[in-house]
Amino acid sequence: MYRSLGNTPETKPNMKFYQNFFLMAIGQTCLFAMSGTSHAQSSDIQLYFKKPAASFQEALPLGNGRIGALIGGNPNKDKITLNEISLWSGGVQDADNENAHNYLKPIQDYLLKGQNKEAQELLQQQFVAKGAGSGSGNGSNVPYGCYQTMGELLISWKDTTAAYSDYHRTLNLEKAIAKTSWKRNGVTYTQEALISIPGNIMMIRISASEKGKISFSTNISRKENANVKSEGQGLMMTGQLPNGKEAGLRFAAGLQLQTKGGKKSIKGTAIEVVNADECILLWTAATDYNIADYSKRGADPVQVVKNNLLRAEKLSPLQLEKAHVNAFGSFFNRNRFYLKGAPAEVAALSTPERLIRYGKQLPDPQFPVLYYNFGRYLLISSSQQGSLPANLQGLWAEEYQTPWNGDYHLNINIQMNYWLAEPTGLGDLADPLHRFIGGLVKPGMKTAKAYYNAPGWVAHVIANPWGYTSPGEGAGWGSTLTGGAWLCEHIWEHYKFTNDKVFLAKYYPVLKEASNFLSAILIEEPTHKWLVTAPSNSPENTYIMPDGFKGQTAMGPTMDMQICREIFGYSIEAAKILNKDQEWAGTLSSTRSRLAPNQIGAAGDINEWLNDWKDAEPQHRHTSHLYGLHPYEEITPWDSPELANAARETLKQRGDDGTGWSKAWKINFWARLGDGDHALKLFQQLVTPVDPIRKLNMHSGGTYPNLFCAHPPFQIDGNFGGTAGIAEMLMQSHGKDNVIRLLPALPSNSDWKDGSVKGMRARNAFVVDFDWQNSQLKSGKIQALNGGSCKVALPANTLLKDAQGKTIAQTKDQAEVLSFNALKGSSYHFERR
Repeated sequence: MYRSLGNTPETKPNMKFYQNFFLMAIGQTCLFAMSGTSHAQSSDIQLYFKKPAASFQEALPLGNGRIGALIGGNPNKDKITLNEISLWSGGVQDADNENAHNYLKPIQDYLLKGQNKEAQELLQQQFVAKGAGSGSGNGSNVPYGCYQTMGELLISWKDTTAAYSDYHRTLNLEKAIAKTSWKRNGVTYTQEALISIPGNIMMIRISASEKGKISFSTNISRKENANVKSEGQGLMMTGQLPNGKEAGLRFAAGLQLQTKGGKKSIKGTAIEVVNADECILLWTAATDYNIADYSKRGADPVQVVKNNLLRAEKLSPLQLEKAHVNAFGSFFNRNRFYLKGAPAEVAALSTPERLIRYGKQLPDPQFPVLYYNFGRYLLISSSQQGSLPANLQGLWAEEYQTPWNGDYHLNINIQMNYWLAEPTGLGDLADPLHRFIGGLVKPGMKTAKAYYNAPGWVAHVIANPWGYTSPGEGAGWGSTLTGGAWLCEHIWEHYKFTNDKVFLAKYYPVLKEASNFLSAILIEEPTHKWLVTAPSNSPENTYIMPDGFKGQTAMGPTMDMQICREIFGYSIEAAKILNKDQEWAGTLSSTRSRLAPNQIGAAGDINEWLNDWKDAEPQHRHTSHLYGLHPYEEITPWDSPELANAARETLKQRGDDGTGWSKAWKINFWARLGDGDHALKLFQQLVTPVDPIRKLNMHSGGTYPNLFCAHPPFQIDGNFGGTAGIAEMLMQSHGKDNVIRLLPALPSNSDWKDGSVKGMRARNAFVVDFDWQNSQLKSGKIQALNGGSCKVALPANTLLKDAQGKTIAQTKDQAEVLSFNALKGSSYHFERR
């Protein structure tokens, strides 16, 4: 594949490739059935466009957790945006102010005296990052770095003077295949693209209804820090990004093109095809980022690219597609959600048209299902084992300076990316997040010493692939000190959903050392003698003190206290499960009992700060003091109704407005409160159509035509959070006893009255299927992956049977929680009488 072409630019056709095309044609009907003529049949698993993308917010995303692409589908000049998830500028740096701990006690003393202004001023002087920090969100040329696009692949068609017609562009979410078709001069052209998980390759297949009608040129390019040259039968792009001081990460991308019929030649940095019958483009990319140790260089990216292309060349297109569809489907089909009904008038509509129609609250039962499936699709496509976690944009970016560096924000955003993983059966795809958390421990220990002279580890508000754990460069937002502890929740949740003790033992030191840090830095506040964190923030929000001072630096913000209770609680439980550190756990339990509790303010809401201070922005997008409602579980309608009512009042006062992720979080809040109608109202707001071309609703926190969340700008956490919110509406299993609650927040909207769910996951390792009619639970199945006690809330007159059909429990004339001992691998069925 990389043999020299000498002085002859044209290459001979590959005979094996002809045979492979024949095999591919045989299997084509099966593989691409869903991308055929009927769009109505796939309204819950297919994005559909009637025109090419005019911006990346209309492009179709493909990805395998490592490489990604946005398919524009232009029949004249098709721009495909390229990504590789580890393509980061910057590098390992020392951003810790090693003398900051000398100012910790003076800052705390100011806070204890109520002199928050002085505390915040001193914090800004002495307790922020050393150096440029994140570059104020523009870190591409500072050591913090920035996630960047790999560039673009262009397909420039010849003979485009004639207009094209019969245009269709689709993305099949079940198969992860993007298809574009159009007609020009009586010839139908088809372009099908996929990015293979097992092959780490993008394949684009171009065909025509008549022989000899395919003529185009193609190239890959990048605007900066890259060179492209011909190599063998293809193109190779190589480059190196800056790290703020010197050359940083190296990268490479390779493009190969194979043809059936016609002629192919390489001219400069472009590949030209003339009069071909069919073509296959293969593209892949790599960097020398070392996932095992980011402080060291990884494998040579050029060689990785060559190896990937060589492996792909040995497979027929049919084999590559089949492996891809099987691999993707093994994730996608674990969990499915269905609503009954599809209005006839929806059948011929494109996705943007449906989005606008749904925004008018016209019936479309399949639209929430499509959104739910799209969220799961995006997680499968942007997070795979052995890679980096999904970032602020998943892995799809067209910028060289992505918004907020495309990094990992720890005060909601990366956590929201993974809320859907466990309940929708994709918990193994949280592996990149777990590994990322583990990689923050060592630098986080250094940061804990530098700023707090404390044991354990800490991460603040922002992080990158280079182990950044220092505070941000601004006192007003950068000093929230529970980012690392919040991340740890995902470790505990994975254990709760799997009961995997080997996993828990592996990550137990991460939990323990995060708890050690927080327990060490707590101070006693003077009024109630409660233990509180200091200094910290309630993420990005501002209070007004009685003396009129508006600030952010505080002690004991409510979210911090909730996170402390949470991580202390599950660290204690983990120690018990693993039979470790019982004396330590006892001490931590005593500390936990002295933490500042949730407080209900004079307005009936939950206080955001230790004192009942006013909000400078009463409808602020962050609602961090409801962390105890979601994702934590200390506030529930059944165990703490008074706090649940206060949480409800908090949400009413905060209002429904906000950015994309903010609305997504509120869907989860309302679902946890059992209010499906309000959750649906927030979902409808989340999918408010945003038109990036005509600049309509650009600041509404809605949804772009390709269903990307318009934060604004595009930020993928809204997609993930919205999907998680729908999952919370359908089933919950949180709380003290992990009771499985089916349809806890089903909307009264008629679109939702009939449906079913397959493969939902519950805590304590249960898989649940169920269906409902006329908004009433009808029947279902619970499968025990590990066995043990199972509790499920079922409506009146419901029978619970074992696999042999024997009734083991039943409800009578009212809803009840049924408890039974489930055997590992067994299934249990329930049905209404």
